[in-house]
Amino acid sequence: MHGCGNDFVVIDNRSQQLELQEDEIKLICDRHYGIGCDQLVVINSNNKKNVSAHILFWNSDGSVSATCGNATRCIASILFKETGTEILYLETQNGVIECHKKNNQLVSVNIGKPKVSWNEIPLSRDVSTLNLPIDGKPTATNFGNPHCTFFVDDLNKIDVQTQGPIVENNILFPQKTNVQFVEILDSTHIKIKVWERGSGMTLASGSSSCAAVDAGIRRGLLDNRVEVALKGGVVEVEKKVTGMWLTGPTEHVFSGSYNLIRN
Repeated sequence: MHGCGNDFVVIDNRSQQLELQEDEIKLICDRHYGIGCDQLVVINSNNKKNVSAHILFWNSDGSVSATCGNATRCIASILFKETGTEILYLETQNGVIECHKKNNQLVSVNIGKPKVSWNEIPLSRDVSTLNLPIDGKPTATNFGNPHCTFFVDDLNKIDVQTQGPIVENNILFPQKTNVQFVEILDSTHIKIKVWERGSGMTLASGSSSCAAVDAGIRRGLLDNRVEVALKGGVVEVEKKVTGMWLTGPTEHVFSGSYNLIRN
């Protein structure tokens, strides 16, 4: 499945007990030797009342991701079709996420409230998260994963492939970080490019879109409801009292079986 080109291999683990090793995850995510994706997502059954499923995320390098906005929307769309409901809840390592079906394609999820304290990001030392001591004075936010947002005048002049991994591995981020480069068109429209921690360049990222908008709001540059244009498509981010809501399309690409060969 994918959300605006942010693509996922989804494994429905509710009727089995599959446990994947790191090297197996990396192989599945590999675009040459496996299936290929930005993240691997596993749907597990859940015994909690009013919670439809428990979902786990891994980046393509085999590292764990606590949350993924676009993947959550994709899983919600699967379960909406199964249940016929228009509201459901999914449990992640970042907590329980409320999901709403908007129409046949659009799904909204509440990514939650951002964490902005230096030790919540987390950063390696106590500095202002609004203007980090890094060239470009980016803003740090945590939406389940660390995010670092740069505001730039011209997105076309940014070499994300070069700058992304440098920022991702900056000593200020002990757990590394996602990186967003943002060009503000007006107070309700932005364009962004994303370098994802553990995955690299991606066509879209839900949590990164939320982090970019929240950073812009904190800086007084954006309204509470913003249209975010990514390379792979457009999503809407709205800051409400309940949290940051991410709305966008989901697409089912294909279903199939995968031969997991173990020695």
